[in-house]
Amino acid sequence: MSSSSGSSSSSGSGGDSVTKKAPTPPVLLALYAGSIAGGVECVIVWPMEYMKTQLQLMVKHVGPDGAPVKPKFTGVWSGMRYTVQTTGFLSLYKGLDVTLMGAIPKAGIRFGANTYLKGLLKDKNGKLSSGDQFLAGVGAGTVEATLIVTPMETIKTKLIQTNTNLVTGVRLIMKESGVAGVYQGLGATILKQSTNQGFRFMAFNKYKDWLAPDGAKLGPLQSLAGGMMAGCFSTCMNNPFDVVKTQMQGLQASQYSSTLDCAQQILKAEGVAGFYKGVVPRLGRVVPGQGVIFMSYETIASKLRSVLDE
Repeated sequence: MSSSSGSSSSSGSGGDSVTKKAPTPPVLLALYAGSIAGGVECVIVWPMEYMKTQLQLMVKHVGPDGAPVKPKFTGVWSGMRYTVQTTGFLSLYKGLDVTLMGAIPKAGIRFGANTYLKGLLKDKNGKLSSGDQFLAGVGAGTVEATLIVTPMETIKTKLIQTNTNLVTGVRLIMKESGVAGVYQGLGATILKQSTNQGFRFMAFNKYKDWLAPDGAKLGPLQSLAGGMMAGCFSTCMNNPFDVVKTQMQGLQASQYSSTLDCAQQILKAEGVAGFYKGVVPRLGRVVPGQGVIFMSYETIASKLRSVLDE
């Protein structure tokens, strides 16, 4: 004699019905998958982020004779070589600890917020225009900038600039400006993150719609290529915001009265080219990084969906 245990199985018109598990909400799934993908991406591309920050923090100095002082390095590879020779290889990972602690929830919040906002912006046919994709990304970037990115980036920037560890860096911030010190450059960070994610999600989702108009899942290599393309596009479009944000969070931030004043001083001292300092190492970090994170996200989301909803 057979007996049933747990949920009963379906057996046609006369059998017991199956009680199916409710599917995981899309926003929650995006939050989980984004968090894991964010940690993977951060570890892989961190040395490029380190060098990007170092190059953006450089300011022109004049010696006692009035002549410009030659910088210790001028590019990504010369900067890496100088760093390894003077402070050791592990210095290339300075600031990773605090960033990794933020990268995991940051990416989760980003993908979760983007999924939620896309749900709100869809038309009656479930479609999103390019403008809607951009707005959903802007909203996601604003949320992550406020909750995670600003304090994380402020601490990271000071750790890199002072070549100190996490505990020493936080003590320095607390001593100089208190708790409010971790929110230096909030306005600049929101501008940077909102436009960054707006351009990035818009580009990736349009690529996805073009490659798989029927909603089919992208393969890992397709997601990698799409993420790299989106990362390149977003970096070229919003690097000026990134430069201003970095300056507003550095040790010299007190010389600027506002985000606008910072931008004006950069323009006056260095011209338009000043807004593209660090663009090469940023591309070197963002392009493969976004390839990794979108590929990881798509793959992890698919796996999680099958595990959580089985």
